[in-house]
Amino acid sequence: MYIAIYTAFYSPTSITYIKSVIDYLNTNNHQFVLVDRLKKHIGSQADKYSYFRDDTVLREKVDFLFSVGGDGTLLRSISVIRDSKIPILGINAGKLGFLTTIKRETLKEGLDLFFKGNYNYIERSLLEVYTDEQTPALEDFGYALNEVTINRKNTTSMLSIDANLDRKFLTTYWSDGLIIATPTGSTGYSLSSGGPIVSPSSKCLIVNPIAPHNINMRPLIVPEETTFKISVKGRGKTHLLSLDSRIFTLENGNDIYIKKAKFNAVTVQLDNTLFFDTLREKLFWGHDSRNIQ
Repeated sequence: MYIAIYTAFYSPTSITYIKSVIDYLNTNNHQFVLVDRLKKHIGSQADKYSYFRDDTVLREKVDFLFSVGGDGTLLRSISVIRDSKIPILGINAGKLGFLTTIKRETLKEGLDLFFKGNYNYIERSLLEVYTDEQTPALEDFGYALNEVTINRKNTTSMLSIDANLDRKFLTTYWSDGLIIATPTGSTGYSLSSGGPIVSPSSKCLIVNPIAPHNINMRPLIVPEETTFKISVKGRGKTHLLSLDSRIFTLENGNDIYIKKAKFNAVTVQLDNTLFFDTLREKLFWGHDSRNIQ
């Protein structure tokens, strides 16, 4: 089996777990390739390993990508996977690690389960984003796994956001911004803004205004095949557009188009982990002191 090892944040904690993963793979005679920025962090053995660049698409014949870090690392790993269909195994070296499947406290046990084949795949929808006027960052990689967000910039004034769904006018949101989230992203920014929790396999998208002026503006669930056209106006000349953790400045009037991407991200879930178990464990979903025995 040939493994690619990726991380986006080179903290001492992440490096410690990456070295543990390398030791495990070496011990069990698995081939692997490392993201190039790790070379200066892994010590005297660095020159014996192969590397791939994190600013290009991973084109080698890789069976799996191990994302070592937190949820942010897994989100960033999509940019080196793109439409290759390489499955991603998330190894948590951060705090919450909601999208990751192997806990740092049980790293060896989790890897043992994985290499024994005790896992399944989760297909996760991505959003594709493009604009009327050329936006180079979007042309390079205009995709998001969690959410696409429109936010105000350098102003305390609300934005006026016209939303059209499948070429039909929905409404004008007077708000601080607007979130379009996938089921995967339902437990991220959208949840913090009062949105619903949606299981990853659901075929839908969430439209969620941020601090709307009208309190009767509630989150809306729409079919995943819905195409959005978003037009932004405001007192300022620009606003912010974010795709997961990547943020760009756009001119007001540069219409934004959002739709489901033609390809999905594939993540690995160990047999002993379920979405609802993760909700209870990491988000304390449904916890009530009255239920404690």
